[in-house]
Amino acid sequence: MTREGGAGTPGVDPEQLWLGSGRPRRGRRPSHSREAITAAAVALADADGLEAVTMRKVAAQVGAGAMSLYSYAPDKETLVELMVDHVSAELPATHTPTGDWRAEVKAIAHLQRAHMLRHPWLPAALTARRSPGPNALAFLERALAALRPTGLDGAAKLEVFAQITAFVAGHVAYETARATASQSPERAAAEARYLTAVAADGRHPELAEVLAAPGRPLTPEATFTRFLNRLVDGLDTD
Repeated sequence: MTREGGAGTPGVDPEQLWLGSGRPRRGRRPSHSREAITAAAVALADADGLEAVTMRKVAAQVGAGAMSLYSYAPDKETLVELMVDHVSAELPATHTPTGDWRAEVKAIAHLQRAHMLRHPWLPAALTARRSPGPNALAFLERALAALRPTGLDGAAKLEVFAQITAFVAGHVAYETARATASQSPERAAAEARYLTAVAADGRHPELAEVLAAPGRPLTPEATFTRFLNRLVDGLDTD
């Protein structure tokens, strides 16, 4: 294990992380706050991705020595936990449920998508098991309140929230990767010609039928909404 969070990291103790003061217990008065250090790490991740976040770079951002940061976050895994909860404060947790739980869940998913697009490193950060901090718990509380009309038990409500979050994270990761690829018009035209040729060879009748059907809006928002509607409208609450 390394302090930067390499293989073998035992995981973060949620009691120590979230129920503690967030300040070093010993030594002289700290020159920096855990909030400032976390904000600097988030800025690095927003600009250059999660891989760019190291204790050395974060320390340089706040004007501190790298070793001094370990009293706030002993390893990168802990720092990422702090980062996830830090940006979770952007999610609006206060909301009066309407009783239409499907509409509420869809609204939550759209909020999550916008949130992850602002912080493209989040989908990767959420693949690891995280202990929700106070800001994440506030948004979870909103989601559980939205699901109350379903009559699902507590475990099932948590599963639904996890399912929606995983869908959004996966979709945003794909959406971001597609946007980064920035396919040239020539390549797009070549792919269209290729699929047209394949559809006309007589061996792919299902594909030919699909390609002959009227197109649908292909904007990222419209595509996400279609996928989300299929998922939420198909949820079974029995």
